[in-house]
Amino acid sequence: MKTTAERSTAAPNSSVRPMVALVGRPNVGKSTLFNRIAGRRIAVVHDAPGTTRDRLYADAEWNGLPFTVIDTGGIEVVPETVADGRRPGPQRVLAQDSAPYISMMRAQAELAAEQADAVVFMTDARSGLTAADEEVADVLRRASCPVLLAANKADGNKLRDQAVEFYALGLGDVHPVSALHGLGVGDLLDEVVAALRKEIDTEEDAPGEADAPEERVELTIVGRPNVGKSSLLNRLLGEERVIVSPVPGTTRDAVDTFLEWDSTPITLVDTAGIRRPGKVARGVEYYSVLRALRALRRADVGLLVIDGYEGVRAQDTHVAGAIIDEWASVVVLINKWDLVEKGPETRAEYTRWVRNALRFLDYVPVLFISALTGEGVHEVLPTALDVWRARLDRIPTGKLNRIVQDALAKHAPPSKRGRRLKIYYASQPEVDPPTFVFHVNDPGLVHFSYERYLENQLREAHGFPGTPLQLLFRPRRRPGAEDRG
Repeated sequence: MKTTAERSTAAPNSSVRPMVALVGRPNVGKSTLFNRIAGRRIAVVHDAPGTTRDRLYADAEWNGLPFTVIDTGGIEVVPETVADGRRPGPQRVLAQDSAPYISMMRAQAELAAEQADAVVFMTDARSGLTAADEEVADVLRRASCPVLLAANKADGNKLRDQAVEFYALGLGDVHPVSALHGLGVGDLLDEVVAALRKEIDTEEDAPGEADAPEERVELTIVGRPNVGKSSLLNRLLGEERVIVSPVPGTTRDAVDTFLEWDSTPITLVDTAGIRRPGKVARGVEYYSVLRALRALRRADVGLLVIDGYEGVRAQDTHVAGAIIDEWASVVVLINKWDLVEKGPETRAEYTRWVRNALRFLDYVPVLFISALTGEGVHEVLPTALDVWRARLDRIPTGKLNRIVQDALAKHAPPSKRGRRLKIYYASQPEVDPPTFVFHVNDPGLVHFSYERYLENQLREAHGFPGTPLQLLFRPRRRPGAEDRG
């Protein structure tokens, strides 16, 4: 096993949406613009600065280009004690442009410039240019990604005229907008999409791109913080590729490593620990979790790492759900197995416990490993590749319909309001993941329990270890006739 390359920064493509970060000091309208772009009210909007608490992101599309928009609000200013001994309110802190506030704004801008594919720097046309704006602009001038400057709250001609003062920041054109009323937002998005498309074209035409492998199996290591993801990566590679620390949250970005196993090119991705949304800290962790979730979008197989000493936690099930939401395959890795006291039946009992806790993943392999000692780690890559190959399996139509007919014979569909589901025939039009289309008399008669039964019958007959199956039900109607069951 050889490492053939170091880190890869994936160019935006059809499977990985480019990210657009909204950056600016509190109370300039980032969340309002976020909701406007997302097309629905997701972020909590309030006049008080710092209202946005959790990481917020949403998929959006403009002029045919899909992208992910990120609300980077929630920079909390630590109030300073003023001369009279009272703590100033949020507005007073903003007016003072306090040093702690500016430093946090600068850190936020640095993160956005490093992590996003484009940045929308939001300012307030009503308040005018501030010292905090100048500090952020100083960072963004050196950003490698496109930066677009938006002067928000420009609701009238007078405010739109006043927005010209932001040209002093040296970030190019100023786009006066009103996120609340939608004024100028379309023009701003036109510029954002044009900048993203230019970046995509640049990445695709970059020198040496043709030398990169076209097809690689994407294995993404995910889990909650401090379960041993980076230690596992280092053990798989046989080298100290990633910094490992006992402190939760050491990994801040999704790190790609290229390797080959059994002549198969692999991209192995280490990610930051994924906490519950309400537990995600602002700043660095905010972006870290976002990158971890983004890495899952391009994953073929998610390697779900669970702390064997602590056992399955509620957050483990949430992370597992995030993998399934992206239709990735799964291998469950019970790490720190060296710390668990074992008896003759420990492994079997633990397996039953894990499968009971992760009921919706009863079809996935469960491996017991120790990234520290190396126990069981040799099974990880072969098992992951077996699961990946299962994603590409196709059942011939004849065999598929025999499986379906046998399933119907063993357990007929239940009736619903006097009507019974009829399955005429089935086909598998797609793989990666395997997708099955059932042509029926009425899709509304399909109960979720019977759908699960059909899925289990497919797995019993053909396997598909660790791989989600997509079952679609389509009506088959005869011209001029209605099937009444």
